[in-house]
Amino acid sequence: MEIKDALKEIKAGKFRPVYVLFGKDRYRMEQFIDTLASAMFGPDEREMGVMKFDTGETPLEEAVMEAESPPFFLERKLVLVRDATVFAAGGKENAKLEHRPETMLNYLELPLETSVIVFAVQADKLDERRKLVKTLKDRNSLIAFPELDTPELKRWMLRRAESQNRTMTEAAAELLFSRVGVNMGQLAQEVDKLCLHAGEGGVIDAEQAAMLTAATVEEDVFALVDAIAELRVDKALELYRQLLVRKEEPIKIAALIARQLRIMLQIKELEQQYSPQQMAGQLGLHPYAVKLAAEKSRKFKTARLGRLLSSLADLDYGMKTGIIDKTFGLEMYLLSLAQDKGA
Repeated sequence: MEIKDALKEIKAGKFRPVYVLFGKDRYRMEQFIDTLASAMFGPDEREMGVMKFDTGETPLEEAVMEAESPPFFLERKLVLVRDATVFAAGGKENAKLEHRPETMLNYLELPLETSVIVFAVQADKLDERRKLVKTLKDRNSLIAFPELDTPELKRWMLRRAESQNRTMTEAAAELLFSRVGVNMGQLAQEVDKLCLHAGEGGVIDAEQAAMLTAATVEEDVFALVDAIAELRVDKALELYRQLLVRKEEPIKIAALIARQLRIMLQIKELEQQYSPQQMAGQLGLHPYAVKLAAEKSRKFKTARLGRLLSSLADLDYGMKTGIIDKTFGLEMYLLSLAQDKGA
């Protein structure tokens, strides 16, 4: 079932007996649950109307028993079940409790009209081999929450600002991506904070976003990698020293540099055969992260990336074994970049 179709039904006051929510985007999943609960209950009824369970701590049949009992003093009840074992792909192997899915299958034969069960599955995929998953799929009760791609996320951020009577520029949205990443919960907090600062009818531009959001270690490492690509040793050293002032560990900085270089090397190998979306799947990254890394990878030749990674591996070993002073060792590595001008 599509998210928009489920929300349309809910807003019309139609509730399905069971919803199974899953996917990478936990923020939109929580928003869906919040919308459902708001449609089912008044402000003073919610606490009494929502019953919470976790299949990591409680057998599934207890949640089913709760759904089978009529609500007290309210028209409906919402049985919210957090799950990482009953529905999730690979979840059975990690289960600490024995669950009886047949109790849920029996309940589905004649569900109580006053109960709504929501399974919030903490997994990207469901195990479609299981009879319970197949049955609920046939009943159109499964709702996937995949991560939004970059253009969709950008439109969502702009709409969120617009809903608060503010205007956000695309440059400001891009800067938030680079600093916050693609986590919708964190992005929502940052957009709301910027809206509060901008005031009614205000405009949020990149300058305001830069001033009011903190630069992340990853963003500074991205800039450091750019300096490495352009052989700007002075800039690389400046960024490194800024990170040290912020008490960042040299070993962590070296690891983040290596990660970026490794991603760029992988992209160089994959981009001849795969689209950015496919590469994102192959590498387990968000398409936006692949887009940024692909742009940076064009500044490097494959052989140079290999050399940089190899020397970083040697440095990492030396720092971790105490052969090389951590702070001085990474500084010397950055200074040596001036000599690495080959192909």
